[in-house]
Amino acid sequence: MDILRSKKGIICDMDGVIYHGNRLLPGVHEFVDWLYRENKHFLFLTNNSGKTPLELRQKLLGMGLDIGEEHFYTSGLATANFIAKQSPNAKVYVIGEPGLYNAIYEKGLTINDVDPDYVVIGETANYTYDNICRAVHHVLNGAKLIGTNPDITGPSENGIIPACRALVSPIEMSTGKQAYYIGKPNSLMMRTGLQLLGVHSADAVMIGDRMDTDIIAGIETGMDTVLVLSGVTSTEDIEMYPYRPRLVLGGIGDIPDKN
Repeated sequence: MDILRSKKGIICDMDGVIYHGNRLLPGVHEFVDWLYRENKHFLFLTNNSGKTPLELRQKLLGMGLDIGEEHFYTSGLATANFIAKQSPNAKVYVIGEPGLYNAIYEKGLTINDVDPDYVVIGETANYTYDNICRAVHHVLNGAKLIGTNPDITGPSENGIIPACRALVSPIEMSTGKQAYYIGKPNSLMMRTGLQLLGVHSADAVMIGDRMDTDIIAGIETGMDTVLVLSGVTSTEDIEMYPYRPRLVLGGIGDIPDKN
């Protein structure tokens, strides 16, 4: 725990670590107070692409946490950044929430349902047979398929729900094309997070609730790793993987020094 508490940079997942849906998890207030008290460089990094940093700030503000927009980074932002670097002024067909659309617009990319260069899929409640068919049509006509993140499921107030990869899967199966996934554990997103913090990976820790995204992302980026059991992973699940987090905690409320 002393090694963890000495790290300069903290990258923390959100779903299953900070909250479930609109319910703040135990110990989060104490954890955030500790981050500020210890002058940590911290970033809340989420694979969910649906919200903008401002919306995430407002969501946490509604739960009693006042955290600036600069402390949030989403897979939607990472996806838009990737496409803009690969193909400036690209045309994009999007299935997703406003946060993803906003990220696309901010990078000077164009939303297009006629002849897009990319089909981008993120989490959304507006997932229909019609937009699946449109996405399949565009990919078969040569559009590149991008998933904002590879999560198959995610936590909510009502239990486990389908996440991005589950929504991309029908398009992959129908076209025979494999999507490229931007979010964790892709090192693109992790290295950007470290750059935003201004710290070296050896001085940073990744805290998350998923072995297949958070923990492997931290390990492959050379960061310290902490798994919390407040999300989708149980103690038994850890044994299914050939790698381990350095620490396993019940929740992030265990991190602040109580002395």
